[in-house]
Amino acid sequence: MALTDLPLEDLDVPARPAARGGGRGWAWAAFGVGALVLVPVLALAWQAAQGSAGLWGHLWAYVLLPSLGQTAVLLIGVGAMVTVLGTAMAWLVAAHDFPGRRMLEWALLLPLAVPTYIIAYVYLDLLHPLGPVQGAMRAVLGIDSPRDFHLPDIRSMTGAVILLGLVLYPYVYLPVRAMFVMQAANLLEAGHMLGCSRRALFARLALPLARPAIAVGASLALMETLNDIGASEFLGVRTLTVSVYTTWVTRSDLPGAAQIALVMLVVVAGLVALERIARRRRRFAGSARRWRPVAPVRLSGARGWAALVIGLIPVTLGFAAPALWLGIKAFERIHNAGISAQLLIEARNTLLISAVATVVVLIGGLIVAFAARLFPGLAMAGTSRLASLGYAMPGTVVALGVLVPVAGLDRIIDAGAQSLLGQATGLLLIGSGAALVYAYFVRFLAISIGSIEAGFTQIPRALDHAARSLGHGASSSFRRVHLPLTRPALAAAALLVFVDTMKELSATLLLRPLNFETLATHLYGEAARGTYEEGAIAALAIVAAGIVPVILLARLGHRGGHGTN
Repeated sequence: MALTDLPLEDLDVPARPAARGGGRGWAWAAFGVGALVLVPVLALAWQAAQGSAGLWGHLWAYVLLPSLGQTAVLLIGVGAMVTVLGTAMAWLVAAHDFPGRRMLEWALLLPLAVPTYIIAYVYLDLLHPLGPVQGAMRAVLGIDSPRDFHLPDIRSMTGAVILLGLVLYPYVYLPVRAMFVMQAANLLEAGHMLGCSRRALFARLALPLARPAIAVGASLALMETLNDIGASEFLGVRTLTVSVYTTWVTRSDLPGAAQIALVMLVVVAGLVALERIARRRRRFAGSARRWRPVAPVRLSGARGWAALVIGLIPVTLGFAAPALWLGIKAFERIHNAGISAQLLIEARNTLLISAVATVVVLIGGLIVAFAARLFPGLAMAGTSRLASLGYAMPGTVVALGVLVPVAGLDRIIDAGAQSLLGQATGLLLIGSGAALVYAYFVRFLAISIGSIEAGFTQIPRALDHAARSLGHGASSSFRRVHLPLTRPALAAAALLVFVDTMKELSATLLLRPLNFETLATHLYGEAARGTYEEGAIAALAIVAAGIVPVILLARLGHRGGHGTN
């Protein structure tokens, strides 16, 4: 009988560490993975220390203060918008029943498929004074000249807050909706019996219970806002991320860029701390035997259709309108000029670098997750958290931290090759794309670890003990038991990592080899030149790829919802 054929329901036994004679190699490998994530942070601090005191004073007065101010305003604005919009949409679909509700539940996730730089790219074209929206408005009003009628410029802080909020609100919507669905009906019924109206029940009971979920979702949205470089630059907002890029690339000031990047790490640490504080002492208990889910209130007639229209507004603005416009522009481009050979090369580059990075990230995630299963103690738990650190760091910070050690290693390899072989290698690691893969590894390792650990939790510990009793060591049981049983989790992790690497702009923009363009950097270049129609095909391809994990996420959420409804 194969190990995986054993009856799982009767094999759940208490967890205990792996036998001390086996699995040591997995532990050391996990420590190595954690060290690879920590190296860019240490390198960043070392590089920042190379800057002079006078340089820091100049950066503080002329770069950091303006950038900090604009970053703070952007974070506050986006945080407020995603919290209000995400919570409102979650309450709408969780607590009410109306025509189209089931469709709206998953449609509200679709804006996640649109990267922030693409939403800015599209609306800059749509809302241009000579674009289709303002042109149609002037035609209706009978006005010929844009000078006589035009909308406020979308290139502003207000425009950035609105556009980023329209894309990032699902980070709040998803966990808050789950929290609303899981709330016990008897709690709300008790409040209703005490004389609370439906509005008061939301404000005084449902909303306070959902605060931990709101804190988690909002912190994720704010970290994505801090990571953004394309949308902020396109819309004229000088954030810390944009300042790192301009200080490094435009001014060739690597120590100054590292100092700004360290300030960004402080901001990230502050966001994480705020999220932890918001969830502190928020513990709620109830009787599992008496628990039952909330029954949604039926909205019929005009109220039901009004609820559907309200729910479709963020879906339309955050996904449908940009996707439709990209489809129109891509069709026009293909019809008039076809698909250029250069774009096909860029698509190949994108698929190749994303595939390589996905394999590397999955290997790292498997090592850390399996080592944590073998040795469920504080050391491995800390290693797992350390290895997940990169996901909280903006791509620009990761790229800057990766550049320093990789460039140093390139110099060592080049000197060794010249000494031994009389042949210079140049920037071997940076020029081959290895540095970019390393940055992806640091940035997205947390996704792999989280998905694989979730898969491991579905495997009873008794299978580990049965494998050892049959003479299999850690590596053998991994190949024969754990790897086959975690294939669904591996597939989900691979999909998420692959799509995220396709969409990543900040690290790709800074670490790509010379004459190596991806779909994301192609789109950035076209938008920077103002030739929006040239980048429509690349933007549409990125959005189409982003829809796949959103559909997977919606299916998982739909199953969870059925489990509670």
